Amino acid sequence: MSMEERKTKKFTSVMQKKLLVLFLLILTAFAVLSVNLLYLVKENETTYQKQVLSQQISDSKTIPYRRGDIVDAKGTILATSEKVYNLQIDAYIMQERDSYLEPTMKALAENFPQLNMSEIRTYVKDHPESRYYIALRQLSFDEISGFKAAQEKNGNIQGVYFEEEYKRVYPNGSLAADVIGFTRSDNEGQYGLEEYYNDTLNGTPGREYGYLNESDEVERTVKAAIHGYRLHSTIDTNIQTIIEKYLKEFNETYKDGAHEGNGAENVGCIIMEINTGEILGMASYPTYDLNNTRDKNTLLGSPLIEQYVNENGYTIYRNTHTVITQEVLDSLDEEQVLLNLNNLWKNFCISNTYEPGSTAKPFTVAAALESGAILPTDSYECYGELEVGGHTIKCHSKSYGGEGIVTVQDSIAWSCNVALMKIGAKLGAEEFSRFQNIFNFGLKTNIDLAGEARTVSLLFPADDMKAADLATNSFGQNFNVTMIQMIAGYCSLINGGYYYEPHLVNKITNSNGAVIKNIEPRVLKQTVSASTSEFIRQSCRAVVMEEGGARRTGKTARPAGYAIGGKTGTAETLPRDNDQYVVSFMGYAPADDPQIAIYVVVDRPNVSRQDDAKYATKIVRDVLTEVLPYLNIFMTEELSESEKAELQQRQLAITTMYAEQIEQEKREALEAAEAAMAVRDEGVDPNIGDDPGEGGLLGDSPVNPGLSGDDQVQEPPGNAP
Repeated sequence: MSMEERKTKKFTSVMQKKLLVLFLLILTAFAVLSVNLLYLVKENETTYQKQVLSQQISDSKTIPYRRGDIVDAKGTILATSEKVYNLQIDAYIMQERDSYLEPTMKALAENFPQLNMSEIRTYVKDHPESRYYIALRQLSFDEISGFKAAQEKNGNIQGVYFEEEYKRVYPNGSLAADVIGFTRSDNEGQYGLEEYYNDTLNGTPGREYGYLNESDEVERTVKAAIHGYRLHSTIDTNIQTIIEKYLKEFNETYKDGAHEGNGAENVGCIIMEINTGEILGMASYPTYDLNNTRDKNTLLGSPLIEQYVNENGYTIYRNTHTVITQEVLDSLDEEQVLLNLNNLWKNFCISNTYEPGSTAKPFTVAAALESGAILPTDSYECYGELEVGGHTIKCHSKSYGGEGIVTVQDSIAWSCNVALMKIGAKLGAEEFSRFQNIFNFGLKTNIDLAGEARTVSLLFPADDMKAADLATNSFGQNFNVTMIQMIAGYCSLINGGYYYEPHLVNKITNSNGAVIKNIEPRVLKQTVSASTSEFIRQSCRAVVMEEGGARRTGKTARPAGYAIGGKTGTAETLPRDNDQYVVSFMGYAPADDPQIAIYVVVDRPNVSRQDDAKYATKIVRDVLTEVLPYLNIFMTEELSESEKAELQQRQLAITTMYAEQIEQEKREALEAAEAAMAVRDEGVDPNIGDDPGEGGLLGDSPVNPGLSGDDQVQEPPGNAP
C-alpha cells in the first residue's frame, strides 16, 4: 500500500469517527428535548387546553339597544324604534355538509323572492370561508317567520341567521317633521329633537360572549343592552294636526297663483303657552315625510337653493327664487339635490331669518315706555310721511294726509310708521339697541331644537345706527329675527314681562317608565314691568277688537266668538321696491286672560300683490277657531248670525272629514283581510313581503346650509328702506 493510500484511509477513518460523534450528539439533544416537551405538556396540560378552548369562544355578539321614543303631550308616539332583522349568510357552514346547500337555497328562494338567488349561489361558491354576509336588511318578523318555520322543520337548512337591530319609524309620516327631525341608519339624529337629544335617546349596546368556568367548560354570558330614554314633548298632536291642515290648505289655495310654484316660499306657525314657554305646535310648509326623507319630489314647487363662493372666499347659500319644476329637478345632480333637501329639512321657525315688519312695533313702544322716553298719554301728528336723515319715509296708512293725531296706543292699533319713527327718535339708538338685547333679538333663545339661528350680525350696532337706520328699525325694517325669537319675546310683553325659555320637552323617562328628569318652565329674565305689559296687551287688543275699526289692521284674525289681541306685520324684502313681502300676524288669546300666543309668517305669498297681512290673519283665524275650543277656552263674545252659520259649516266639514277617514280605514282593513284570505287559500306564505330597502340615510351626515333669509352671509342692512 502506497503512502498516499495510507493517508487517505486514515483521513476517512477520522472523518467517520467525527460524524459518528456528531450524530450521537444530535440524537442525545433530540432525546433531551423530547423528554422536556413531554414534561411540559404533562405539567401544563390544563393551560394549553384553556388556550385552545379560548380560541373557540373568543367570538362575541353585540346586542343592539333600542333608541328611545318621542311622544307628544298626551303620550301619542311621534317617533319609535321597531325591531328588524338582517339576513346573514354563513357560506362556511352552508357548505360544511353536502346535505346543507340545496335545502337552504330552496328555503331562501321560497321565502325571500326579493333575493337574487344566482348572486347568492355565486357568492357562496366564491367565498367558501365567509362567515358573515348580509343579504337583506331590516326585515320584519313577519317577513322572516316563514323561513324560521322551515328551518325548524328541516335540520338541513343551515348557514342562515337573523341579526337583530332596530329601525326608526315615524307613525305619523310628515306630522311635526320640523320638530322631530330624523335619524341616519347609524342612529345619529339629524335636525329637531332627534339631533338635539341624540345622546339622551341613544342607549348602550350589550354583548354576548363566552368564557371557561372552573371545570374548564365553555359557558356564555350576556350583558344586556341599555335602551335609550323616552322624550315627553310638549307638542299636542291634535293642535299640530290643525296647524298643518291649514298650512297645507293655504298652499293649495295659492299654489301656482302669480307664478308656478307653492303658495309661498315658506309658511310657518308656532303656538306657545304664554306663561310656561311650552310649544304646543310648530310647523312650516313645505314639509317632508320622515319615513322617506330623501324623496326628491318633495322639492317640487320650492325655490331653488344654490351654493357659490364669493369674492372673499366664503361659501354662500343663496335662495335663487327660481321655482323647482320637474324640468329643473331633473337637471340637478346628486350634490345639488342634497343641498336643496338640507334646506327643506331645516325648521323655518327657528333657522330662517327675515325682517319682522310691524310686529316689532309693540317692542319699540314697550322699550320707550320702560325707559321713560315717552308716556302712555303722549300723541303724535302723522301727515303720511316723515323726512329723516335726508330720506322721506312713508307711513303704513294709504289715506291721503296720513293718520292725523295718533296716540301711543293708536301707533300700535293703526300701525302708524310716522308715530313709531318719532317714538324711536325719543328712545335713541343706544336704548333701542339695549332693549333689543333685553328682548333677546340677535341671540339664541336656546330652544331645545337643533339648528337655531343666531342673528347678532343682522342687527345694527348702536354706534353705527344713523337717524334713518333708527327710524326704519323702529317699525321692524333693516334688522332680522327668527320666528322663535319673536314669539318668545312677545309672550313676555303680554304675560307681565316674564321671559320664559321656549322648550319642547318637559320630561325624560327610562325604558321602565321611571322619571329621569323633569324640565320645568324656566324664567330667564323680566323684560318689561307689569304696567308696560298691561299697556301693550290693551294696545294689541285694539289692533283686533277696537270698535269703529276701519283702521284696525288685525280684525280679520279674530275667530268667531273670541276677543283676541295681536299685531300684523308687512316687511319689504331686499332688494327694496321688488314688490316681494313677508307678511305676518302675532297674537294672543283670549284677550282678557292670555293663555296662548300664536305667530304665523308667510314668506312671499304667491299672489300678484303680496303686501297684505290678511294672508297671515286668515290662517290665524282658521287655526284658533279649532284650537281654542279644543283647549277648553270658552267663548268671550256673542256670536252674530253669520258667525253661527260659519261655525256650523266648519263643524259639518270636520264631521264629514272624520266620517270619510273612518270609512277609508274600514275599506283598507277589509281589503287587507280579503287579500290575506286569498293568499291563504292559494297556499302561499302570507309573510312574504317586498324588499324593505336599506332604511335610513347612507353616507356622511347632510350638510346644513344654514340659510338666514335669502343668504347665509349678507351685507349689513342699508340706511333707508
